[in-house]
Amino acid sequence: MSFLIDSSIMITSQVLFFGFGWLFFMRQLFKDYEVRQYVVQVIFSVTFAFSCTMFELIIFEILGVLNSSSRYFHWKMNLCVILLILVFMVPFYIGYFIVSNIRLLHKQRLLFSCLLWLTFMYFFWKLGDPFPILSPKHGILSIEQLISRVGVIGVTLMALLSGFGAVNCPYTYMSYFLRNVTDADILALERRLLQTMDMIISKKKRMAMARRTMFQKGEVHNKPSRFWGMIKSVATSAPGSENLTLIQQEVDALEELSRQLFLETADLYATKERIEYSKTFKGKYFNFLGYFFSIYCVWKIFMATINIVFDRVGKTDPVTRGIEITVNYLGIQFDVKFWSQHISFILVGIIIVTSIRGLLITLTKFFYAISSSKSSNVIVLLLAQIMGMYFVSSVLLIRMSMPLEYRTIITEVLGELQFNFYHRWFDVIFLVSALSSILFLYLAHKQAPEKHMAP
Repeated sequence: MSFLIDSSIMITSQVLFFGFGWLFFMRQLFKDYEVRQYVVQVIFSVTFAFSCTMFELIIFEILGVLNSSSRYFHWKMNLCVILLILVFMVPFYIGYFIVSNIRLLHKQRLLFSCLLWLTFMYFFWKLGDPFPILSPKHGILSIEQLISRVGVIGVTLMALLSGFGAVNCPYTYMSYFLRNVTDADILALERRLLQTMDMIISKKKRMAMARRTMFQKGEVHNKPSRFWGMIKSVATSAPGSENLTLIQQEVDALEELSRQLFLETADLYATKERIEYSKTFKGKYFNFLGYFFSIYCVWKIFMATINIVFDRVGKTDPVTRGIEITVNYLGIQFDVKFWSQHISFILVGIIIVTSIRGLLITLTKFFYAISSSKSSNVIVLLLAQIMGMYFVSSVLLIRMSMPLEYRTIITEVLGELQFNFYHRWFDVIFLVSALSSILFLYLAHKQAPEKHMAP
């Protein structure tokens, strides 16, 4: 009876997560597109629902909600379903929609979709060869084989996003990095833009008048081809006549310049708005957060370096370790186990909420940046693949943030994986991503004033 009640609670929560994923798909990702393939929407929503369910089970594990046998059953079922989606279903449909967009392969799209899926499976399986991610006793058909490979990809994505986010967040929030933009700078750039637009209009008028003159003289008719007509116009241009080819090249160059000037003008306006915003109370609050995250970024880079150099992986979760150090230093009586449980629950809850929110924001920006009416289905499925792998890997890494007694069932469900490897791999990729982001943002910040100062 208790198992049925526990299962009804899990099913209800999964339906709610599915509904939220469905609304996010309709209201955010596909609000500018017509939904033609509902299977894409279903796959995205199901992936989101089962990904969130894993986080829900972590919270239930800490709070002791549901029977332990029920939690174990739903952990296993949830993990099997999410792996089935990530390894079999999503890659197949990605290949199917890629082939469907190619007219030559349209009649045999099912065959070529299977070939693409087999190609994916080959490289997915070979991915595990260079990494010490499994215990030698696992068979080739064990669930650990899939989790270990999904974990490598997901941890890599998490580390890349975390490294960039740790550097970009203080750079975005802190007013220290804002360029000093004045109204005179904006007016000067707008004047250059207007002058460029006037030159484009003038040259297009010249081209129109030259074409009209050529039409009146009968030079437009009976051209052998565009290429030979171009050569003829260059070779036989009479003195004082317009060379349309050269003028068109000048117009193309000026139009490209006008696009760059427009983007720079918009960037200056955005920077000026950020300067005004930084003077408000909310702006000062985010500026303070920027300094806090900059300290966190330096600390995280330092700790990642220490972990890599000394091959160190923590055995105790950070909360319990921090409380133990504080209690020993102050010499006070304190129930470390009781408070570490509650503080760990709050910490894990914050990690889960911020991970889901941050990933959804990132997915939305990424989708709008590269999507089109033809590629939207493929991109949504790729985002679903990234999302699922990201959340599975989050469970692998969040495990270390939990007290030892709550890790047991997660370790049993995930199998005998080399958990220490994933933490070391995260530190390596995080360090590379953070240092690369620092270099990239430094060069971008250094070149921006020079670009706007150019005549």
